[in-house]
Amino acid sequence: MPTKEPKIALIHDWLTVPGGSERVLEVLHKMYPEAPIFTTIYNKKNFPQFSDAKIITSHLDKIPLAHKKYQIFIPLMPKAVESYDLSNYDIIISDSHACAKGAIKAKGAYHICYCHTPLRYVWFPDIDQRANSSWIRKKAANYLKKWDLATINRVDEYYGNSNYICQRIKTIYHRDAGTIYPPVDINKWKTSDRVGKYFLFVSRLVSHKKAEIVIEAFNRLERPLKIVGDGPELENLRKIAKPNIEFTGRISDDELKNIYSQTQALIFPSIDDFGIVPIEVMASGRPVIAINKGGASETIVEGKTGLHFENVTPEAIISAVQKFNLNNFDSSEIRQWAEKFDTSLFIDNIKKAVAKATDKLEK
Repeated sequence: MPTKEPKIALIHDWLTVPGGSERVLEVLHKMYPEAPIFTTIYNKKNFPQFSDAKIITSHLDKIPLAHKKYQIFIPLMPKAVESYDLSNYDIIISDSHACAKGAIKAKGAYHICYCHTPLRYVWFPDIDQRANSSWIRKKAANYLKKWDLATINRVDEYYGNSNYICQRIKTIYHRDAGTIYPPVDINKWKTSDRVGKYFLFVSRLVSHKKAEIVIEAFNRLERPLKIVGDGPELENLRKIAKPNIEFTGRISDDELKNIYSQTQALIFPSIDDFGIVPIEVMASGRPVIAINKGGASETIVEGKTGLHFENVTPEAIISAVQKFNLNNFDSSEIRQWAEKFDTSLFIDNIKKAVAKATDKLEK
């Protein structure tokens, strides 16, 4: 019989700019509010949702430049992660897309890794262009790869955020992993009987999200396209876009609800580990036209909740849009499919993973 509840610690790569992995951490924090969050760098002003959390940072957090230029410090993060004092914790849950999975647990403790991807910046420079342009790939890739491989077995149980990522884990780490899809608040989004004439692209406007290819396709299609988001590529994208393309910038969730629920379809060309935006749009009852790679290859059902294209080219997107007919899709059926990715299912699956770990600690 257990004598006490296991003490849990959460580990996150860095808390600098909100994104998909931070949504996962937010849910984990709500599930285990007493668990401290260990992270290399913490830009507090960007994360009011963690104001009640105990955040323990590494020495890198004391470097002012690290809050804005965190990527140049990635080669230093292995040592920073290894410096955490986890001696008092029975179960470690790392929320990892870089180095968090390499933390050193206490003897007899159990480490669950919720893996968004093996270390993105060195294993997948062809997918993530941020790695191509950085000195990380050029100067530190070999060191980071060796460290990443050397720390594989610090994790007792891997879970990937999609089947796609589980296959990556198998290929690179030679470890089996179970799939737990990330949490999406399905009830936050609404359906609508009104449908506009526009298609939709939603993303931070950075090069690897492929907005310029979508713009080129719609320049030629001459059909309405709304681009929602902000980022360093915004001004360059404005210059190449024709008048049929509207840039909304960053908008409120209420505005986004209306735009999601009234679009013809979302255009999703990036090869994401999972891809939360397509799920949000499907929760709004609208279909998605997406690359048949990455998470979108398994979250979008061809002909039922959207269409796939095979290559990220203007021609492939044009062909898919020309093939698309909204009358072939049922809004309620799309919404019902999206419910398979609700936050409640993520919570249930994490609880099962923790219960399994607890059981093994007691044996």
